[in-house]
Amino acid sequence: MSMMQPSLHSHAEPELMMEINTTPLIDVMLVLLIMLIITIPLQLHAVDLEIPAGAAPMETESVIIRISVNADGAINWNDTPLTSRASLDRLLQDVATQQGQEPDIHIKAHARAKYEAVAGVLANAQRRGLKKLSIVGTEDF
Repeated sequence: MSMMQPSLHSHAEPELMMEINTTPLIDVMLVLLIMLIITIPLQLHAVDLEIPAGAAPMETESVIIRISVNADGAINWNDTPLTSRASLDRLLQDVATQQGQEPDIHIKAHARAKYEAVAGVLANAQRRGLKKLSIVGTEDF
């Protein structure tokens, strides 16, 4: 007996689609994005100031103290050589205890000055509570 073999193409099932339809996913994401944009409150950071029209700006002249550290570690206070670190400490103490505006302290170090000497000046000023410190003269390096 001969059996009839079924044809491979006569009753074949349709091919399965293996791709995901992303259109609904994109639609949902766009709707969520629009809802997020609409619901975020606008944050306005504004400060209303009432400034008199004729008021001139206050001009205060700050005192500048120049401290320089030489290559050999010698310290100068406004171009006057100091004899010891104790005299620097006394001068910084006097400046810190004065009432009124805190002076600007400009520290200039020679290119060959030791770090220890410059750090000592900074530490002395910091111990005295002085906060307006500036390192100047770095454009020479």
